[in-house]
Amino acid sequence: MRDVLDELLSVWRTGGTAGVATVVRTIRSAPRQPGATMFVAPDGTVAGSVSGGCVEAAVYELANEVVASGRAELQRYGVSDDDAFAVGLTCGGIIDIFAEPMSRDTFPQLEAIADDIAAHRPTAVATVIAHPDARRVGRRLVIGQRDVDGSIGSRRADAAITDDARGLLAAGQSTVLSYGPDGQRQETGMEVFVASHAPPPRMVIFGAIDFASALARQGAFLGYRVTVCDARPVFATPARFPGADEVVVAWPDRYLAEQAEAGAIDSRTAICVLTHDAKFDVPVLQVALCLPEVGYVGVMGSRRTHEDRIDRLREAGLTEAELNRLSSPIGLDLGARTPEETAVSIAAEVIARRWGGGGLPLTDTGGRIHHDG
Repeated sequence: MRDVLDELLSVWRTGGTAGVATVVRTIRSAPRQPGATMFVAPDGTVAGSVSGGCVEAAVYELANEVVASGRAELQRYGVSDDDAFAVGLTCGGIIDIFAEPMSRDTFPQLEAIADDIAAHRPTAVATVIAHPDARRVGRRLVIGQRDVDGSIGSRRADAAITDDARGLLAAGQSTVLSYGPDGQRQETGMEVFVASHAPPPRMVIFGAIDFASALARQGAFLGYRVTVCDARPVFATPARFPGADEVVVAWPDRYLAEQAEAGAIDSRTAICVLTHDAKFDVPVLQVALCLPEVGYVGVMGSRRTHEDRIDRLREAGLTEAELNRLSSPIGLDLGARTPEETAVSIAAEVIARRWGGGGLPLTDTGGRIHHDG
């Protein structure tokens, strides 16, 4: 929903009703992940995508139908056949789409959710997508770290869903949960889609150099909240890094330690050290590599610099297991030369680490294209 939120709010605030179709489940290869959304405005305007093109026309019609009927609907789209008019996925996968009419009446909490997302406050939306009692389909809970708004229709179900949704929110995952009709665990009958709207992952770049400026733009393009940090105020200025969300003047190791202590570093965080100076990069790497949950730690430098840096880190007491977490030299081998090309190579490695990709050309690999991470 995050990708169509502005368009949805425009209709919601005027009292209109939009058709909103969301990917809630994928089976095998699928072009979009759970949570991907298509929005259809009352005037027919479309925003977002659920399949990258394969079933967009059919989902568009479905979104219009649920607005006309006032009833939400769960629809499955599978493999298309040889019929040119068949609706399906050419990739061989299966997606489940939940389409619902959305307005002030059906979703009164929408504006509050938008405020939470803008303020980077974690929030989850749990929506009933299947239930023996059709009246419960479309009911939802809005779950924050402390507060819960709405109801599925029973206290037992509300409590079970709230507990499970908070676990998914902490992990930044969106998925379908199954319960008995009254929220009984390990039973079936009710399906609930939990959309986790966690704050965007962080990319923390140390070293206010031209490569950092290019990487900040690349990180922002990928949806990261980007911080550039350098101890030298003459270089660490917002004007030099327009792609960054914030530019911090501080000693890198102290800043990273403070952020970790504040709980602002997690398993989705990418730490990129570009300083080229041992007095900066060795201390910050000591902190980064000892953190239990960091998604990626990479450092720029030549092969010779790498060997010297590893020796210094060993002398500082880091273990081989901790050193093995380090991507050095940083980035994938793309033959990059310019700062922009280098930023792409670093971003490519960050993506590969996050989702378990091997970094090879797809033409040289077999099996599934999309990784589960």
